[in-house]
Amino acid sequence: MKEPHLRIGIMYEQEIIFRLNETYLLSPHGIPYERIHKVNYRDGKIMLNNEIQHHESLLFEPVRYHEASFELNDVSIGINFHWERKEDQQFKGSLEFIVENEKLTAINILPLEDYLESVISSEMSAASSLELLKAHAIISRSWLMAQIRKGHELKSVAGNYQSASETNGEFIRWYDREDHLNFDVCADDHCQRYQGITRQSTELVKQAVSETRGMFLMSEGKICDARFSKCCGGITETFENVWEPEVHSYLQSVVDHSESPRGFETNLSDESAAEEWIRNTPEAFCNNEDKEILSQVLNDYDQETHDFYRWKRPYQQADLAELISRKTGRDFGDILDLIPVERGKSGRIIKLKIVGSKLTLVIGKEIEIRKTLSESHLYSSAFVVDKLNVADGVPGEFVLTGAGWGHGVGLCQIGAAIMSSKGCRYDEILNHYFRGAEILKEY
Repeated sequence: MKEPHLRIGIMYEQEIIFRLNETYLLSPHGIPYERIHKVNYRDGKIMLNNEIQHHESLLFEPVRYHEASFELNDVSIGINFHWERKEDQQFKGSLEFIVENEKLTAINILPLEDYLESVISSEMSAASSLELLKAHAIISRSWLMAQIRKGHELKSVAGNYQSASETNGEFIRWYDREDHLNFDVCADDHCQRYQGITRQSTELVKQAVSETRGMFLMSEGKICDARFSKCCGGITETFENVWEPEVHSYLQSVVDHSESPRGFETNLSDESAAEEWIRNTPEAFCNNEDKEILSQVLNDYDQETHDFYRWKRPYQQADLAELISRKTGRDFGDILDLIPVERGKSGRIIKLKIVGSKLTLVIGKEIEIRKTLSESHLYSSAFVVDKLNVADGVPGEFVLTGAGWGHGVGLCQIGAAIMSSKGCRYDEILNHYFRGAEILKEY
């Protein structure tokens, strides 16, 4: 395997303003450009500085790769999550604009290892420990290559891949790589955070990427689809309970501790075991509030979230009914109950029955449930429900008590930070979360 060049989708707008901080050449004729420019989408065409371009894409390539950078204005980060915002971002490598869904997509093209330096500084704090950074470099590299190969497979079965199913009384959907077919990965939390050189890298990040160069998690001769989330809530989830129904032996449910907490069942697919677990705070690596350690894994906007291990979310009846109606496009009337139909091994709800005065529907999987019950994304689908102020069978208020932040599959970033702080090496961290996988150098 040779180090690949990646195509990362950065932003999608009708108009994009960008600055070239060095000389870039516009393909195919090598016309030099510098400084500030604007591209627009108009009637199926790309407009560059208000002039129609008769090409399906515009590609700007730097004359001096290592010295050059470009800046994109008002890039959205945390799209559809509770920390969504815009910021100006700088990037190394080439810049391409393509027409996609009646908008322009800005794509950054650069080598994988340079991409990783940014990902590690965007997903984690660049001040993290070396062992934690090395572990994350390996899983980010592995996840990325697994997605690229999956993308190639999806193109070969175009039109046959299904990520949603609907029958009478049930709607099941998962969200994954199939959403991006014109580039390898996006730059936001949908894939993995990539914010160019906006989040300044450190010598430690460069060391972590360099010392793990070309290293991948492997299982049965294939690169692992190495998932990760912020906080598993004490137990990680299996892949097939969140995404497509495909079992990965290295993405099974793992107790996020060196031993199982006493007094608790740890297969939380059982409703009573899930309720006992979620309503309490069992000992776990990610059950930690040490601000110094958390600052290693949480960037500035992530640190706005304080209640990630256990949390509560109250809803008034009218607000919940309106939210669910708007998110699903269906009129449920008053919401009478939220009933877990099926839970994964981490207690995350895979199927949730929404009982309304006009309609009853089962929805899933994990992210669809989180999207339906929040303006952005609920922290996780590992929750239990309390109904309050019930009058004539209609609750006046619902309170969700939940566990964890994210889908919970694979590495738990906060748990891994705690393991690192306890002296665990990068391979020990990876072996804890990805049981049975091995680390191999492929280039």
